[in-house]
Amino acid sequence: MADPKSPVSASEQSLAEVVELARFMEGKRTQRPRLVGPRGETLELPEPVFHLLRQVVTVLARGDAVTVVPVHKELTSQQAADLLNVSRQYLVRLLDEGALPYTKTGMHRRIRINDLLEYKKKRDAQRKAGLSELMQMSQDFGGYSECS
Repeated sequence: MADPKSPVSASEQSLAEVVELARFMEGKRTQRPRLVGPRGETLELPEPVFHLLRQVVTVLARGDAVTVVPVHKELTSQQAADLLNVSRQYLVRLLDEGALPYTKTGMHRRIRINDLLEYKKKRDAQRKAGLSELMQMSQDFGGYSECS
């Protein structure tokens, strides 16, 4: 069995099936989704479980990997840096500047995943707003010509 902390991705062989499953899960539902066991037994899936499965399948269908992390979990600085796609040194600087709250366990910093995800959400929104502003400025100064 694979390590539950390791990212999971769809192999090249299974990617087409995952894409098909993602399309199926996005379709209109008239009944609650069910899980079918190996002997044909069925169990209705609670809505939060189906929602999570749909998110996981959507990410896998894009060819990305997925790791499920409990919300109350604390991450090491390296894990947090990996999640933000930055270097550990850069993350430590963010922590030292107070951009992200953290606790110390001995000499090691621990970052709550909730805090990290909230920071990422704000950072991504700021980046998107900045990019939109740059695009608008470029258009205003004639940087983009109209395509016909």
